Amino acid sequence: MTTLDSPIPRFHLAMPVDDLDAARRFYGEVLGLEQGRSSDTWIDWNLHGHQFVTHVAPERQKRIHNPVDGHDVPVPHFGLVLAVPEFHKLADRLRAAGTRFVIEPYVRFEGQPGEQWTMFLLDPAGNALEFKAFADDSQVFAT
Repeated sequence: MTTLDSPIPRFHLAMPVDDLDAARRFYGEVLGLEQGRSSDTWIDWNLHGHQFVTHVAPERQKRIHNPVDGHDVPVPHFGLVLAVPEFHKLADRLRAAGTRFVIEPYVRFEGQPGEQWTMFLLDPAGNALEFKAFADDSQVFAT
C-alpha cells in the first residue's frame, strides 16, 4: 500500500520559519525528510507521507507552555506518532546531531493504558515538535 492508498488522510501543515537555510539543514539533514518543491520563501517536505511546508515568516508569536507531568509543554506543537523502534532511532539521531531537547525522551503512563514515549524539541525557528510512540498503537486515544 502506498501513502496515497492509505485509509488515514494525510495532513498539510505550513509552519513559519525565520531562516530557510536553517530549516533546510534541520528538516532535511537532522530529521532526514525528503525535500519537495521549493522557492525563495518556502520548502515542501515529506513528513512520513504528510505535506509539511516551511514558510519564511520572520515575526514570531508569543510562546505558551502548559504543565504536563512536571514539564512545561510548548504550545502550539506538532509531530508524529511513530513505532517504538522508530522513535528511539530518531531520538538517537537527534542526540547525535547535538539537538537540545525541550523535554528529553521519556515514557509516560508506564504500565497503564496509553503508555507512550514522548520527546519535545524546537526547530531552528523555535517551532515546537513532539514525537511520540505508543507501546500499543491501538491505545492512541485510550482514556
